[in-house]
Amino acid sequence: MTSSLERYTERHHRAFDLIVAGVLFGLVVLGAALSTPGTTQPTLGPAVLLGGISCAALVGCRSHPRTALAVTAVCAAAASAVGYLLTPLLLAPAMTALYWLATLAERKISYAYCLATIAALVTTAMIADPGHHALVLKTIGPAVWLLLPVAAGRAVRMRRAYMDAVMDAAQARAEHAERTREEEARHRVAEERMRIARELHDVVAHHLALANAQASTAAHLARNHPDQAHKILTGLASTTSSALRELKATVGLLRRTDDPDAPLEPSPGLDRLPELTDAFASAGLPVTVTTRGEPRRLSPGVDLTAFRIVQEALTNVTKHAAAHTAHVRLDYARDRLTISVTDDGTTTAATATEATAAPAPGHGFGLIGMRERAHSVGGALTAGCRPEGGFEVTAELPLHPDGPPPSPEPEVRQT
Repeated sequence: MTSSLERYTERHHRAFDLIVAGVLFGLVVLGAALSTPGTTQPTLGPAVLLGGISCAALVGCRSHPRTALAVTAVCAAAASAVGYLLTPLLLAPAMTALYWLATLAERKISYAYCLATIAALVTTAMIADPGHHALVLKTIGPAVWLLLPVAAGRAVRMRRAYMDAVMDAAQARAEHAERTREEEARHRVAEERMRIARELHDVVAHHLALANAQASTAAHLARNHPDQAHKILTGLASTTSSALRELKATVGLLRRTDDPDAPLEPSPGLDRLPELTDAFASAGLPVTVTTRGEPRRLSPGVDLTAFRIVQEALTNVTKHAAAHTAHVRLDYARDRLTISVTDDGTTTAATATEATAAPAPGHGFGLIGMRERAHSVGGALTAGCRPEGGFEVTAELPLHPDGPPPSPEPEVRQT
């Protein structure tokens, strides 16, 4: 209610000031007609004149509060010198001017003008008082009445400052929240781009490397072992078809969610490990899979991460190591899954150091991508040469069970 009244008076301040000036003029005239017993009161003529001048000065009080206070103070002192008793009714214009000065000026300025006005009025009443009014009414009365509007004006000024501070703080919080939302949106977009980039890298690198190995093996066997070459070429067709399906599923993530042609194929997991090892076997790399512990159904994120790490590690074996066999070990513990991919290739320490370091321009990001995948689900990944020869990639992923364990698998499977 108060805020609405303040806003209304701010919009129509000129009309409001005229109404206030008219009301105060009536109070001045009423105050001039009152007198204390045993004293003589002058006629109303001087009071009407002085009251009119004071109230006219109040019309411009918002823009010139010091001038309005000076005019009203001089008129009040003149009324005291004429013989009027300075009651709150006669002091109403000066009190109003002090109120506006306290709301618009600093604290020191407000109190300085207030004390100066009190001193002027009390001095005038002490020196020139034709009505011989009581000493208390001439000194303490005006001082108390003039201090009240200053205190009220200071309270209003402090309240306005507090409300401005609250509004500024609310606006700052809103701007900060908006910036935070924008930064969070950009961060999520960057994370999604990185995730899709890792998916594309794993799909393209794996299938192209596998297709290259199968094509090279088929070309080598085509002249002397045509049946084996035909079998490998059949597997090559399956490899390229699988690559196209996974590329379609990955690129489909970039489509709109309401696109009816968006692929709905689920993300691959460890349940496709036999299919993966069969593909590498057709390319000339037999893979042994060993499972320890009780297999569990993994959360989709961990399941996809485990499959991609095995896929990328075996792809690196076919690309970088002259290996005859590879071995995948899945170790299920109470709260983590440990994946180890080893080979019997001829990877040297220098090659391993170069592989685990940041890739140079034009080189691959296989190990970096595997490490980022492991970190994205709260796991860790290490890679390096084995003392007995070959290369080893080990990933530890946290287990987040999502349902009952799958049916038991053979402990060791040779493909």
